[in-house]
Amino acid sequence: MAQGRNDGLITALDIGSSKISALIARPTESGELHVLGTGQRESKGVQRGYVADMERTEVAIREAVEQAERIAGTNIEHVWVGFSAGGLVSNVASVEVDLGGHRIEQTDIDDLLAAGRNSIDPEGRMVLHAQPTLYTLDGLQGVKTPLGLHADQLRVDIHVIAAEPSPVRNLDLCVRSAHLAVKSIVAAPIATGLACLSEEERELGVALVEMGAGVTNVSLFAGGLLVGLASIPLGSADITDDIASAFGTRRAQAERMKCFHGSALASPRDNHDMIEVAPMSGEQGAAEPTRITRAQLIAVVRQRLEHWMGEIEGALKSLGFSGPVGRQVVLTGGGAELKGIADYAQGVLGRAVRVGRPRGLIGLPDAHAGPAFATLAGLIQFAASDPIDLRQGAPVPQAVTRISPTNMVQRLVAAFRSGY
Repeated sequence: MAQGRNDGLITALDIGSSKISALIARPTESGELHVLGTGQRESKGVQRGYVADMERTEVAIREAVEQAERIAGTNIEHVWVGFSAGGLVSNVASVEVDLGGHRIEQTDIDDLLAAGRNSIDPEGRMVLHAQPTLYTLDGLQGVKTPLGLHADQLRVDIHVIAAEPSPVRNLDLCVRSAHLAVKSIVAAPIATGLACLSEEERELGVALVEMGAGVTNVSLFAGGLLVGLASIPLGSADITDDIASAFGTRRAQAERMKCFHGSALASPRDNHDMIEVAPMSGEQGAAEPTRITRAQLIAVVRQRLEHWMGEIEGALKSLGFSGPVGRQVVLTGGGAELKGIADYAQGVLGRAVRVGRPRGLIGLPDAHAGPAFATLAGLIQFAASDPIDLRQGAPVPQAVTRISPTNMVQRLVAAFRSGY
């Protein structure tokens, strides 16, 4: 294969519990993102979002990227990697400086951010993101661009997302072992939010629920920013395992049954629709396939869903998802492809629910346009946005006051209301 021009290319790599997928895109002068190639391989070395088999994960990464390179007609050197495992921690740090009433210059903002950089205390974890969110001028909250304004005191809130270092290092090592440079490791909720949520949704308040194969990440957005997250060690693969166990079939067959016949909602007709179930042993002369009703299959699916949705509801409550910011939930990830899941979740959670699909990319293949590939598309958009990150640079000593995620939500809602 002849190597094409790869200047300006962005390559995303999403390493999940069920699949490893890659996407290559090129930004245009107008700011649009054109998809050049995609690749996908089954993930056999990742469990609950954590790398459990280095060699198998490395092989799958290499094959997924090579497939995307063949389609794009180019070779890539570095990737933006999504981290979707559990254990992500979200905190907010606040730093304030006295200005004496003078007009805010860029140097004042730079000094404030430098002070904020030193205030970050990951408590032994690895910082994935440290992004300035909202500024406060003399008590006025919700200021996004303070440059040129006058103030006695200027404060910035810094949203920090951190993870346990070992899983992140293992992920980084797998990618580098596949002869790829890691541009950055991005927390999946940050990327998925860019792909699935509109700017207005992020302003008004919305919960994003990423229903992955092994992990469910619940993220809360308000005032245009991610303000809290929680991880649940449950996923759509648990439904597959339940089906395989209940009807004595292989996981691959159970996955097929879930995708083609499974549903979150039951109907009277399900008692009459029959499904053929292949036995666990595929050897010649083995037992004949059994037949079950669709109602039996849906009963197994719903039993797991009840527990899963209960955990999601508990996570939303712990994040303070109530009142004006507790009305909209967006489901994404492979689990969101289950038939009837939005209506089922709406009935359980008592909130408006929709399924989020990736947007903002031109030429995205239909096979990669579903909710299971939202993180992959979001990684491209995150890379193209070139966000400010305070993890790098010389620190300046400064005191810091930590703020709980719930209080941060309330402050953001108040700031948003005051703007209108």
